Amino acid sequence: MNPDSTSAFTTPWGTFDLTRHPVDPRERLRAWDAADEYLLRHLADESVELDGRRVVVLGDRWGALTTALAPYGPVQISDSHLGREATRANLARRGAAVTERSLLTTRDTPPERIDVLLVRVPKSLALLEDQLHRLAPAVHPGTVVVGAGMVTEIHTSTLQLFEKVLGPTRTSLAVRKARLIFCTPDPALAPGPSPWPHRYALPPDVGPASGRTVVNHAGTFCAERLDIGTRFLLAHLPTPAPGARVVDLGCGNGVVGTAAALAGPGAELVFVDESHQAVASAEETFRTNLGPSAPAEFLAADALDPALFAPASVDLVLNNPPFHSHQATTDATAWRMFTGAERALRPGGELWVVGNRHLGYHVKLRRLFGNCQLVAGNPKFVVLRAVRR
Repeated sequence: MNPDSTSAFTTPWGTFDLTRHPVDPRERLRAWDAADEYLLRHLADESVELDGRRVVVLGDRWGALTTALAPYGPVQISDSHLGREATRANLARRGAAVTERSLLTTRDTPPERIDVLLVRVPKSLALLEDQLHRLAPAVHPGTVVVGAGMVTEIHTSTLQLFEKVLGPTRTSLAVRKARLIFCTPDPALAPGPSPWPHRYALPPDVGPASGRTVVNHAGTFCAERLDIGTRFLLAHLPTPAPGARVVDLGCGNGVVGTAAALAGPGAELVFVDESHQAVASAEETFRTNLGPSAPAEFLAADALDPALFAPASVDLVLNNPPFHSHQATTDATAWRMFTGAERALRPGGELWVVGNRHLGYHVKLRRLFGNCQLVAGNPKFVVLRAVRR
């Protein structure tokens, strides 16, 4: 294993080998950062009482915080399927017990009482808003609330959100480009329920889905409007054959798969995303437009996971791949999506991809499939089609 893909994470509670998920020998990004270090060091330096208290870790990226604090039985709440699987592996490597109640998703019912709340600030302010609203009823005046993030992730709006939902908030000095957030719960606050999900109507010129309602849970990509890449794909969407098994891969709010179902009645849709918020959004978008009994599957998974998709079991894959992992730019996710599609597609099955022109996805697709056709292009985006031979 590449020494960079397993990273020795030194904390006041010991040194642990941590990995991201899936483990990639070429991966050079660590499973922890300076914000994780800073938060754990603060807990130790301030002798924050953890024994016998309900500790909740919100947004732990790859399980660094949960793994270090394993002796205290923390509950992790995560939107990321990949992050949860990394946590599982890292806890197992530490020899710590793992239960389903200790690894919750952002869609699960949170604990009724929280004594220590540790928050890794997410990239999405909306997701933070939603989760703080969901957790606020469990917080009490004695709850210790500490947030952590890199300086680039913490803004005035972040602090205002903590203050609005939980109580008075201040920040630490920056250390190694990381910063902490300290919040004192105010029982007089009544923030009310989360304002999410949001809904909007699609514009009238995007094919079969024109004018349809899209449902977006907090943290879903482009939750306030249709992003221009997806819009370009919708304008050139293929029509699935009756009975075709179609996968909306990296489905986000599910608008692409919903449009495919509207264009090809009788197609069997599968919506896949690593975000639990996205999968919930896709299901609501699909059900809103096609009804409660229309056949479809909704999966939080790592791309076209071989455990879920047998070889030659899919006819059409529709994909708008991400090229970021938290703050890092990477094509690792796109490559995993493409290779998974090549394996899962039947002979003659097709992968349709929309992406920024400069990313050069056509090179990867030709290498993998042996072919790649430009379906449409504009100065910013291309729609590409690769056929499984």
